[in-house]
Amino acid sequence: MKEEIKLFGFLLLLLMFNVNIPQKINVLRGSCVNIPCSFDVDNTHDKNLDNSCKAYWSDSSSFTSENAKLKPTKEMTGDLTKKDCTTTFNNTRLLQSAKYYFRLECNNPLKFTAPPSPTLTPSTLEVEEGASVSLTCSSPAPCWSHPPALTWSPNLGQSQETLQENQDKTKVKTSVMNFNASHLHHGNKISCTAVYQKQDGIPDVTAETSLTPDISYSPKDVQISISPSAPILENQKVTLTCSSNANPAVENYTWYRADGDQETFIGTGSSFNVTVSKVKSTFFCKATNELGFKRSSNLQINVQCIKRQTNSMTKMTFV
Repeated sequence: MKEEIKLFGFLLLLLMFNVNIPQKINVLRGSCVNIPCSFDVDNTHDKNLDNSCKAYWSDSSSFTSENAKLKPTKEMTGDLTKKDCTTTFNNTRLLQSAKYYFRLECNNPLKFTAPPSPTLTPSTLEVEEGASVSLTCSSPAPCWSHPPALTWSPNLGQSQETLQENQDKTKVKTSVMNFNASHLHHGNKISCTAVYQKQDGIPDVTAETSLTPDISYSPKDVQISISPSAPILENQKVTLTCSSNANPAVENYTWYRADGDQETFIGTGSSFNVTVSKVKSTFFCKATNELGFKRSSNLQINVQCIKRQTNSMTKMTFV
């Protein structure tokens, strides 16, 4: 039976600390699982990374080495002195929860874990341009009087925050941001950052979760380029290229000649070869995908006439 567990860390002591672990990992019940894990600490605490350091995992955000649910041995854990906390559990039946927090504890002042990454709901975003979107960012609030501050980047719309209590009496800070999806959001990271305030002048600790939205939209910014660019002589053949920004990609480009109020279809394809003349030198293209189409502005090609030399003869009469 394949299951999914979420991995977190939580700041217990007041140190600058950063840990890299996957937010989610799939496990097969009864089999083994390898959890990639690495961390970093402030340089002033490097000297405290020694052979006394041990790794612990628990399904509670508030735990110590005494009440940790899982206590990996050195054979199960990476070299902690080299900031490698990769952990292997040979029997996943020991994993009784869907969420686990990591803690590092040494026989010296170095005792910490990382702040939990906020949870984004939904974790992925695939919508069409113009759709109403609601993103929810949640982060545990272990200290009720000092819940984490949640910020969105970029701030795309109005957001509303609440502090909620779970059934187990723990609390969570939640921020909901509402906005309308735009093609400008496509492929640009949206992140939520939780800032945990520390006391006695110790720097705040932050944790971030992000997603990259996939926004579907009809063609935008349809433009024409020409080669060669200039000068263009009458009856010369040129190559016109039509380009556009669209998701999904443009399926079809069509070409037209504009003759006053007349629009004459002349071909298809992103590039098109055409012979230009003084009276037939205005073109435009259309880009189409499954969501719609958009036309370019008219391209007026400045065509230079070929000068033709004529021979003239004067008849003279002699007397």
